[in-house]
Amino acid sequence: MALDVPFSRMNGLGNEILVADLRGRSDRITPAAAVALAGKADTHFDQIMAIHDPETSGADADIVILNADGTEAGACGNGTRCVVLYLGRDTGTQEYLLRTRRGILEARALPGGLISVDMGVPLFDWQDIPLAHAVDDTDAAPVDSGPEGAPVLSRPALASMGNPHAVFFIDRNVQSIDLALHGAEVEHHPLFPDRVNVSIAQVTGPTALTMRTFERGVGLTQACGSAACAAAVLAARTGRAGHRLTVTVPGGDLIVEWRDDGHVMMTGPAELEWDGFLDPVTGDHRRVALESAVR
Repeated sequence: MALDVPFSRMNGLGNEILVADLRGRSDRITPAAAVALAGKADTHFDQIMAIHDPETSGADADIVILNADGTEAGACGNGTRCVVLYLGRDTGTQEYLLRTRRGILEARALPGGLISVDMGVPLFDWQDIPLAHAVDDTDAAPVDSGPEGAPVLSRPALASMGNPHAVFFIDRNVQSIDLALHGAEVEHHPLFPDRVNVSIAQVTGPTALTMRTFERGVGLTQACGSAACAAAVLAARTGRAGHRLTVTVPGGDLIVEWRDDGHVMMTGPAELEWDGFLDPVTGDHRRVALESAVR
């Protein structure tokens, strides 16, 4: 057992994040270690953000993102903000280029404890989301959840923000839906070969929406940054709202702006909880005093 990987328990609006620092080494956190960490009360997480040395020039670090079931994710906006906070403790730098499966993301710390992340350009073509086959309209996909003939959720709008997202726009309180039930059903719908993140969203004005998310490989979460971006973009794309929205999730508020150049900017806070060291093979860990684990 080698408890030699520094990590921090953090959160982005309640989205539970472990930031693990594997710079200077070649190994990775195993799926088994991720599952073990997710299964413990003090290290339960929505995503692990594993920081690695950049494999090529053009980025300050490479980020591997793991879900609680050990699978990899392509993007995590809340986790990216936590990475910026973590790296800033070490370097004092305010701006970073971080490479994920989604590509290189620009992120920077702002005054007042906020962090802004360029989440890239949303994708709407069925092959890019991806879907198992073409559909007539990805803004109203043929997906239902609930009793046949009387679905509770119907016709979601679809997009990829590095991860596939299905957003059901509803005209009632988002707490009125049993999202644990319907999210699990839609996540495994055959239209989505890679499964899908499932959100319900209520547009409450031209510049605001409220939402909840059932993340693939995770379940219900207090916040999902890429889902917030997908919901905001799809609200604008379908004429329900403008291009700059305050997105309210169970954990708090995010500001999402779909810019004229197509890029989506997400801004919100990140919070450090405690530091520790972990074994990247087994998931064993120990906690230490704050600052002790930082490189």
